[in-house]
Amino acid sequence: MKEKEKNKVFNFPNTLSLLRILLIPIFLILIINRKTLEAFVVFLAAGFTDVLDGFTARLWNQKTKIGALLDPAADKLLMTASFIVLSLPDLNSPNVIPLWLTIIVISRDLSIVSFAFAAYKLRGQKIFPPSTLGKICTVLQCAVAILVLFFNSVHISTPYLNWLFLLTLVFTLLSSIHYSFIGYKIMTTSKQG
Repeated sequence: MKEKEKNKVFNFPNTLSLLRILLIPIFLILIINRKTLEAFVVFLAAGFTDVLDGFTARLWNQKTKIGALLDPAADKLLMTASFIVLSLPDLNSPNVIPLWLTIIVISRDLSIVSFAFAAYKLRGQKIFPPSTLGKICTVLQCAVAILVLFFNSVHISTPYLNWLFLLTLVFTLLSSIHYSFIGYKIMTTSKQG
């Protein structure tokens, strides 16, 4: 790909990532106003933009440097916002994401971002491919948000969500340990050129 294309800011995939970021405040306003069905639809629409931007970037060969940052940033903003707002019992019923899970999920993400920044500054590490455990963790976290929103939108309380919360906790902790190991290896190897 030409350098000009890699540095391009506005293309269809990047526009979809920006749209996903713009949908976050709408999602939050709907949750605050207890419009759970509408919030669920907006969350699904935001998720669809994530699938579509990755697909179109590969299909039309429109991967850019800004897109490589914008896409994961949009994902993390959406998931963080949803976990925080869905952990507030006064706004959500009948299902609420446990606060302990939200704290662990956000702490993991903050530690990964902090490590990535340190590894870039201190070791010149520019590429941070997601691990299999990290991908499983992301899928479980998305499932938590989607199912809590879905069951709240149809006003059904289900104890089965507790099993999903525990499974998400286990994989969040496992991926944290795994990324710590990867971080240790990167920080103890020689600096890249």
